[in-house]
Amino acid sequence: MSQRTLIQFFHWYLPEGRLWDDTAAAAPGLAEMGVTDVWLPPATKGASGAMSVGYDTYDLFDLGEFDQKGTVPTKYGTRAALETACAALRDHGLRVIHDVVFDHKMGADETERVQVRRANPENRTEIEDEAFDATTHTRFTFPGRAGAHSRFVWDHKCFSGVDRIEDPEEDGVFRLVNQYGDGEWNEEVDDELGNFDFLMGADVEFRNRAVYEELKFWGRWLAEQVPVDGFRLDAAKHIPAWFFLDWVGHCRDSISPDLFVVAEYWHPDRDALATYLERTDHQLSLFDAALVHRFHDAARAGADYDLRTIFDGTLVQSQPDHAVTLVANHDTQPLQALEAPVEDWFKPLAYALILLREGGVPCLFHPDLYGASYADTGNDGQTHDITLAPVACLAKLTQARQRFAHGPQTDLFASATCIGFIRHGTAEAPGCVTILSNGEPASLSAELGPDHAGASFVDWLGHCEGECVADEAGRLEVRCEGGSVSVWVNKAAL
Repeated sequence: MSQRTLIQFFHWYLPEGRLWDDTAAAAPGLAEMGVTDVWLPPATKGASGAMSVGYDTYDLFDLGEFDQKGTVPTKYGTRAALETACAALRDHGLRVIHDVVFDHKMGADETERVQVRRANPENRTEIEDEAFDATTHTRFTFPGRAGAHSRFVWDHKCFSGVDRIEDPEEDGVFRLVNQYGDGEWNEEVDDELGNFDFLMGADVEFRNRAVYEELKFWGRWLAEQVPVDGFRLDAAKHIPAWFFLDWVGHCRDSISPDLFVVAEYWHPDRDALATYLERTDHQLSLFDAALVHRFHDAARAGADYDLRTIFDGTLVQSQPDHAVTLVANHDTQPLQALEAPVEDWFKPLAYALILLREGGVPCLFHPDLYGASYADTGNDGQTHDITLAPVACLAKLTQARQRFAHGPQTDLFASATCIGFIRHGTAEAPGCVTILSNGEPASLSAELGPDHAGASFVDWLGHCEGECVADEAGRLEVRCEGGSVSVWVNKAAL
């Protein structure tokens, strides 16, 4: 199969009821473009029913099949439509990557009278010694499913904490009193706020062996229902690393040894990412959050940003085999929690840097291919209308990854405002020369070798007209417009 290219085939503000149908319809075009893996949103029923984007997990075993939370379909469609979409992807040679949301559950069916201890929301390691009685929404019986697929009932013993109690009524962070962890939070989680085990809702207690076995069973069950070629693991900062180390190994043993797994451990510090990879024995990849922030900063700074430093401190620089590189995702898009949008002019440059270089697995974002329009409330309390324009050359860049971005790489980091790189090609596939500028129009000299003497090159993206011809030594002078990118390919290879 072609070198791996992932697409996140959704965003926060998709219209209801259409995504699974749209996925099936898009499969031929995605395959032709050069995409190899399609990351789907959480397919399970969320607490907000037909409005749920999937991260307010209610029932892992309801894929849009049962009348729960006021709806049979999820926001993305029915189970039958999901099955059709997955089959269409596989029919066109595309791998299916499923989003896994294990950290928490929401929308409990019943309340329980339990004991809790208050934790300091700003430092979760500070937990009050005194426990008190309270009512919590922690019992999940899934009456609409009536025991189909799994008879497991979740109760307070399955959770480590909650963010709301009643009688007394209070919001905050509360550690449930149970037999796990001697009253402390899980270890091997991020150390933000002292201990970042707790995120939201009813926080899952992975030290409960019954819970652990149920989640392993769900992984096997899902692969029996729909094609599964990999997983995206949500909220990994809040889930103990030992759990995903075991769970991923179990799924590879039970489903396929070739499962592709990427975890969302969203942290701009490369050392924090390296620690998590060590804890999980390098059994998965991580999104390169540091690189996203580099792109965000570079786009805002324009010609004042030194492009030669664009990869400094990034995961793809230090551990390229475990980096999934991206320009944007559903959390960084405008009006979302980790908002760090990359300005339109810089997106083609950023995508060239993740699609055409050796390191990392690049991930496209749905609105960058198809565009998006939506409105939502910002942090200022005001409603904002957002329009995300598609990146005009993204399809061509993705095609270039499969057709031309092959072989060894030579960096041409010539100046602060102009960098480039050569992919020298292989015996079976041609190479290319990529050049980009965040300032004025620029040029670079690329040493291709005597085998390319006299060869004519053209800009695959069409941003520069005319041809560049290599001299008798195979030296090629390539150019690009200001604030733009060009990909020069041998005309004979077209």
